[in-house]
Amino acid sequence: MPTERRLESIKLALPKGKLLSATACLLNHIGLEFKNYTQATRVYRLQSAELPHVSAKIFQEKDIPIQVAVGNYDFGICGLDWIEELLAKYPSSALVKIADLEYDKGNLYLAASQYGDIDFQEMSVRQENWRIVTEYPNLAEAAALNLRLRRFHVFPVWGAAEAYPPENADLALLLTKGETSIKELNLLPLKTLLSTSAFLIANKESWQTKDISQIINYFKLGLEMQSKPWLEINPKRIKSHNGFRYEPDGEKIWLAVPDGHQQGPALKFLTQAGIEIEGYAGDVVYRRPSCNLDWVNVKVIRPQDMPLQVANGNFDLAVTGKDWLLDHLSRFPTSPATELVELGFGKVKVVAVVTQNTPANNIDDLKQIQAGKMQRLRVASEYVNIADKYLHDNHVRWYKMIPTWGASEALLPEDADLLIENTQTGKTLAEHKLKVIDTLFESTACLIGNKNSLNNSNKKDRIATMVEIFSKAAKGNIV
Repeated sequence: MPTERRLESIKLALPKGKLLSATACLLNHIGLEFKNYTQATRVYRLQSAELPHVSAKIFQEKDIPIQVAVGNYDFGICGLDWIEELLAKYPSSALVKIADLEYDKGNLYLAASQYGDIDFQEMSVRQENWRIVTEYPNLAEAAALNLRLRRFHVFPVWGAAEAYPPENADLALLLTKGETSIKELNLLPLKTLLSTSAFLIANKESWQTKDISQIINYFKLGLEMQSKPWLEINPKRIKSHNGFRYEPDGEKIWLAVPDGHQQGPALKFLTQAGIEIEGYAGDVVYRRPSCNLDWVNVKVIRPQDMPLQVANGNFDLAVTGKDWLLDHLSRFPTSPATELVELGFGKVKVVAVVTQNTPANNIDDLKQIQAGKMQRLRVASEYVNIADKYLHDNHVRWYKMIPTWGASEALLPEDADLLIENTQTGKTLAEHKLKVIDTLFESTACLIGNKNSLNNSNKKDRIATMVEIFSKAAKGNIV
C-alpha cells in the first residue's frame, strides 16, 4: 500500500497592526485560516486550521521583508513600501514579489510644507543642503539621487515625518492615502514616488526549491473571487493634525513631547506641572499643539527620535525615555543631548532575555552555550546600540544583530537566541515562555536638553525656568 507523501513545512510571516484585519479576512475566505489571528491576540505563533504543515508568526510589518529575505519564512504579507525600502538598499535580496493583494492602498509622496518656498522644478539647481525626513531612508536617498539634488541629508525617524517641515526639514517622504491626506497635513505633494498596497512575497530559495503550489493556489483563488470583503476593511489610523503655522522667534524654546503609549502619562505630568497643552489629548494627534506658556513652541513626535533631534539642535528640550537617550549615547557618546530631570513615570527595565528552556542564567552561560554550538549569537532588539554596547562590554565577539521594530519577543527562539527588551512587570515575557538573565538598567521618562542650548544667551533663562518647573513637578512622581 503506497504511503502518503509528507508535505514540506511552510512558514508565513503575517503582519500585526493596520494590515491584520484585512489579512485575516483574506486568509479566512481562501481557506488558510489561522486561529487567534485577531487584533486582540497575544499569541505570535499560529497554526493553519486546515493544513498541518503550514504555520505562521506575527511580526511588525517593517520586519517582514527582512525575515523573508533571510530565509526564516517562506512567505510574507506586507506593504509594497517596506519591500521597496529593503530593495532600495539591498537590490539582490532573496525576495520574490508574488501578487498584489489590492488592499491598504496608498502612495509615498515627497512633500514640502505649505509655508515654504520650494519650487519642485528648481530643486536640482538650487545649492541648499536639502534636509529630508522620513521613515524610508533608503527610498529617500534613491529619490534624492534620481532628482539630482546636489546636496542632501536624510534624517531617519520612527514616524511623524509630517511634523518636521519647515522648521526642522525641507522635505518629508511619507505614506498617505492620497493628495487630499497630504494637504490636510499642511504639506504640498511634490512628487509621487510609489503607489503601494499589501503584497504577497516569497523567499527566492523557497520559490525555487519547495513545492509551494498549494499555497499559491489558495491566494490565486482569492484574487479571482468576485466578492472580496477584505478590500472593504479600512484600518483605523491615527489621525494627525499639522495645522499650526510657526512664526519664527529666536528666543522661544522648543519642547518635544511624546505620542504613542507615553502620551497619556506625559499629559498627566505636564498638567500637574501647570503646563497646559491644548490639542494634546483625544483621538487626533495635533503635531503642533499650543501651550499656555507663550514663550514655548511644542511639537509632538516619537520619543525614539527625540535624543537625535535634540542633539541636532531642532529642539531645546524633550520628554522621552532614558532608554532612548542611552541608546543614542551608546552610539554618539559625545552627543550634546543630556538628561536634565528624571520625571518618575514610564518605569521599565531593559533586560537580556532568553527562552525558559535555555540552560543559561547569565550572559557568561549563554556565551559558553554558543561557543559549544560554534554558531553566532543571534541578538534581536529595538535598542540596537544598547545591545551592541552590552555585548561588547561582556566580551561577546561573535554575534549577529537583528534590528526590530516591535513584537521582539516573537523572534525567540526560532529567529534569535537573545533579546534585549524592556519590561514593566515581566508578565508578557512569562506568557511567551521567556526569562530574564540580566538587567541592564532601569529607565523612566526624563527631560533631556541640548547642552549648547543651555548656554544660549537668548534661551538659557527660559530653559532654566522650564527645568525648574519640571523638577518641582517630578518631586511628587519619583519614588
